[in-house]
Amino acid sequence: MKPEKIGRIAGIGVRLAGRMAGEKLAGQAQAGTPAQPSPAQAAQPNPPITRDTGRAAGQMTRGVARGVGGFLRPFGRVGGIIWLEVTGVFFLLFVVVFAPLAWRSRPASFYGPYDRTFITSAAVVIVFLYLSVTSFLRARKK
Repeated sequence: MKPEKIGRIAGIGVRLAGRMAGEKLAGQAQAGTPAQPSPAQAAQPNPPITRDTGRAAGQMTRGVARGVGGFLRPFGRVGGIIWLEVTGVFFLLFVVVFAPLAWRSRPASFYGPYDRTFITSAAVVIVFLYLSVTSFLRARKK
């Protein structure tokens, strides 16, 4: 992801939040809402919530959520790629541990008797090698 794109997304989110806050403040100034609450309003523990108040709060919440989501989207993509790579390394550790065990317990001849240790360790190596390789391939595809 290019740094210019991350900056553009972050700038859009900040501008949206600033515009919404400015509109909210301008709406309060036009409505004649005093900066300090009256003594009667200050005495009320919770001022009454009207439909318009709820609607404005919902719009503000949606706008902030969209701005934050737009800002975090590139980090989510990078985080997913890093998660797949770390998972691939973790699976590769099992291959590194079990491959020498499979090598030491292999039969002397190709047609020789296969014991339980060799079959189990070979199966673990194959499964975890597959999981590791596919994890790295998925990270590369993202």
